[in-house]
Amino acid sequence: MMIPPSYTIRNLVNHKITSALTVLGVTLVVFVFTAVLMLAHGLLETLVTTGADDNIVVIRKASQTEVTSIVSGEQADIVSTFPEIKQDSEGKAECTREMYAIISLAKRSEEGTSNIAVRGVTEKSLTLRPDVKIIEGRMFRPGTAEIIAGKSVARRFRGCEVGETVRFNARDWTVVGVFDAAGTAFDSEIWGDIAQMQDVFRRGDYVSSITMKLNDPSQLAAVQSRIEGDPRLPLEAKAEKEYYKAQSKATTEFITLVGILICVIFSFGAVVGAMITMYAAVANRTKEIGTLRALGFSRLSILFTFLFEAVLISLIGGVLGLAAASFLKFVQVSTVNFNTFTELAFNFSLNLPTAIAALIFALAMGFIGGFLPAVRASRLKIVDSLRTT
Repeated sequence: MMIPPSYTIRNLVNHKITSALTVLGVTLVVFVFTAVLMLAHGLLETLVTTGADDNIVVIRKASQTEVTSIVSGEQADIVSTFPEIKQDSEGKAECTREMYAIISLAKRSEEGTSNIAVRGVTEKSLTLRPDVKIIEGRMFRPGTAEIIAGKSVARRFRGCEVGETVRFNARDWTVVGVFDAAGTAFDSEIWGDIAQMQDVFRRGDYVSSITMKLNDPSQLAAVQSRIEGDPRLPLEAKAEKEYYKAQSKATTEFITLVGILICVIFSFGAVVGAMITMYAAVANRTKEIGTLRALGFSRLSILFTFLFEAVLISLIGGVLGLAAASFLKFVQVSTVNFNTFTELAFNFSLNLPTAIAALIFALAMGFIGGFLPAVRASRLKIVDSLRTT
């Protein structure tokens, strides 16, 4: 015969102060645990959504990122003639050459500077990325020292709003527009005319990457085979989404590892709190436990009841911690992308696996913290319990 759940709920209400303190401890730990997972997932989501399904990126072989990639103009000419590239309505290839560089700019709200990515682009760059929209001002004019800034850059760095001027590589650049890249990594970049960028960064006709839209995403293998078979092309082609996803790997792994270590340390405190609460509950209800045993409830029933109480306290704390952490999705933070060493702004992101992991983490803390007190309660002898004053 099992003890009804109403017994557990009544005890939680009767000992609301100790129960509330334990719930608070679990809430704080689950909040931190969820925040860490949301942080890592937000970074991953930002970089993964940067690409399009039918776009591919061609960079120098083994360079991993555009930062270290060098593609000559001759090599870019060869790649841009591949028959797998989609043609627009005017018969032009949906392909763009881009140059990637890093500069340092001062932040608006704090001391110091941070690295920012500057991308030299062509008119096709916007066509290949339909999510990128000019939300303020206008597009830069080719052949001029005009640039457009991602909305995160415009908000966080001095001189990057429309009408302002930034100086890098001994040249003043006028910001004529701000663009919204739908929360992707492009929001943390500055874009300008590729010819002007090649000139000031002394790249000659060299570019960092070639982005192209395929007639069909399944043609990626054909492009890779074509590049492998041409000795003039020491390059490699990757699906655009996979390329940006790989860039997030080192940073997300670091954030997750540090965060999990912090949560493990914090969770010891929460487990000890739950254990103290449940030991106190057993001590205060010794006579009550004896009565339950005298009424015919088994040792196993007593064990399950006290374990259920500990798990229920942790579950309440887990739900509250998860609810509190969900508000972090409105917060934007930035970190250094370990692959490009540039600042990347992104939002916390809550998804179903993160929510499930947080609740399982909370239940585990309750189970571990409540197991030994529950075992002690189940082992109390009826006579000894009833004699307790």
